[in-house]
Formats: sequence, structure tokens, C-alpha cells
Amino acid sequence: MDGTGRVIWGDQLLMILAGPVLKDQPGATIIADVKASQTLFDRVADLGGRPLMWKTGHSLIKSKMKETGAPLAGEMSGHIFFKHRWYGFDDALYAAVRLIEAIAASGRSLTQIMDAMPKTVATPELRFPVDEARKFAVVDEVRERLLAEGASADTTDGVRVSTADGWWLLRASNTQDVLVARAEAANQASLDRLVEQIDAQLALSGVIRATVSH
Repeated sequence: MDGTGRVIWGDQLLMILAGPVLKDQPGATIIADVKASQTLFDRVADLGGRPLMWKTGHSLIKSKMKETGAPLAGEMSGHIFFKHRWYGFDDALYAAVRLIEAIAASGRSLTQIMDAMPKTVATPELRFPVDEARKFAVVDEVRERLLAEGASADTTDGVRVSTADGWWLLRASNTQDVLVARAEAANQASLDRLVEQIDAQLALSGVIRATVSH
């Protein structure tokens, strides 16, 4: 949390940590999972790095780091993986020390860094209980419908759809009998439209949202 009590999410931590890493290794690949904000991927590109969106999951991220030689990766869950000056796995204490170092090097407070970040609005994780036998099939159905309609969609892990309003994600949980969705936009009206798209697609596959959790 910063000095005003704002939570700093995993993708925001990566935005802070990527700067010093890319200064030391220009053009390096920085990996984040499909739940991460578009502002992170844009920031890595602006810093001269190669942003890579990958599948959610501890072991999946580590494997992709090894494959690509990425010095830094992270997930929205808060797992931060350092290969830069470390061993290529997630270590909370080490990540905390690197965060302190990055803040000190910036010459700003953590609150000032957060103030300067792009402002978006996003949902928490939207969770849709679904039978284990159906969860992957539903994602496949949604993906096929969207691609048939010519939607702009990334299918790295589930389906992440980009529109003029922002983006939304639908994927099957690796550990629970639920579908997980998330959306991000520039304003609340745009976010509401994205959530309506999620609900509409799931309704076509017979799934109704029951709970919302952070």
C-alpha cells in the first residue's frame, strides 16, 4: 500500500520494477499474466522492453521465463519473479527489497509514483461457478463465437477481447470449478459495457454470474 492507503496491485508493482531492470537490460522481455492491465504492457513497451502476455499460473510463468530468458515477470496475484540479479523464481522478501530500491532510485515517493500512473477503472475478479466438465468448453464456445464475429481476441489463456471501450478476459480456473472474468476501461460507462458483453456471452452458453470476489 502507498502512503494514502491505496493497494498496489501486482501489475502496478511490475510497472515500478520494470524500469530499473530495463535500464540495465535494454530490450529485455517482461512477462505478465493475462489478467494484467494494458497499462503495464504499454509501459514496458514505452521503456523499450518487450512485453509478453502469458498464461496465469506459477509454474507456467517460470517456464516461460526460462524459455525466453526474461529477467522479470509477475502475476496479478502478487507473485513477482526475478531472474535479474536473482535466481528466476518468486521471493516476496527479495521483491520487497527490489521495490524499495526502485522507489529510492526514482527520487519520488511511492505515493507520487502511484499518482503518476495512468488512471483506469477495472472490475475485481468476476467468478462464475460452472460444472468442471463444462468450464473449458464454455470458454471454447465463447472464443469461437467471438472469432466468428471478427472480434479482436488474444487466446493465450482463455480469451482476452479488446474493444474501443477497453478489454475483458474470460478464462477457466486451473484450481476451481469456476470461470474467471475481468475487465478494464478508461471510465465506468465503458466498463459497464464490457461487463455486459461478458454476461451476454456467458448467457449464450448457459452460465449466469452468481458471485463477485476480489
